[in-house]
Amino acid sequence: MAGEEAPPGALNLAEYAPAGARTVDCFRRIRKIGEGTYGEVFEAIDIMTGERTALKKIKLDDGKEGVSFMISTKLMLLFIMSSAHGAGGRGSDDYMYRGDIYMVFEYMDHDLKKVLHNSTPSQVKYYMEQLLKGLHHCHINNVLHRDIKGANLLISGGKLLKLADFGLARPFTRDGSFTNHVITLWYRPPELLLGATNYAEAVDIWSVGCLFAEFLLRKPLFPGRTEV
Repeated sequence: MAGEEAPPGALNLAEYAPAGARTVDCFRRIRKIGEGTYGEVFEAIDIMTGERTALKKIKLDDGKEGVSFMISTKLMLLFIMSSAHGAGGRGSDDYMYRGDIYMVFEYMDHDLKKVLHNSTPSQVKYYMEQLLKGLHHCHINNVLHRDIKGANLLISGGKLLKLADFGLARPFTRDGSFTNHVITLWYRPPELLLGATNYAEAVDIWSVGCLFAEFLLRKPLFPGRTEV
């Protein structure tokens, strides 16, 4: 009955790791699905629940302690795991743990980049609507994404779109000053190319416009190789 204490042995709590104690061994890797500047991504299965997930293994700089500021931005909002690797045997004096860091994501089928040049008008409308709604949510909460592009927009089930990769995202104020070396070149607005450091939501909207044009033209709008 609701509210009654479970009898001894009814719950096997030993099977469930406490919060923050799970390791990568709780997941079974299926295949590598991508690799970027900051890590490798694997499709995986949660062994206990059977849920499909995406595991991102973070690249640490040459084994140095700590992580970069950009990586730490990602870590603050995500479920993090570690795996221990030993140097030497467990009984040896030189045994130590070096933990790899993994981020656990919801598994999404593919990114928008794969469908940019072959989507129907109705699909384009649906993707753009979701993108603008997601970006609006970020902006009303005073967050700039600063890297809107096809590879950072994930799609599941052929229709559900989600914003991803907030490594360059920052809280903003109207009088704030930021670096202008952000946003992938093809989607970077003119004011950043000209050196502006005081900017707001418009930089993300420019990127959205470039994506919309790319949908319609079936090719990038500004495929430049240099800032000039």
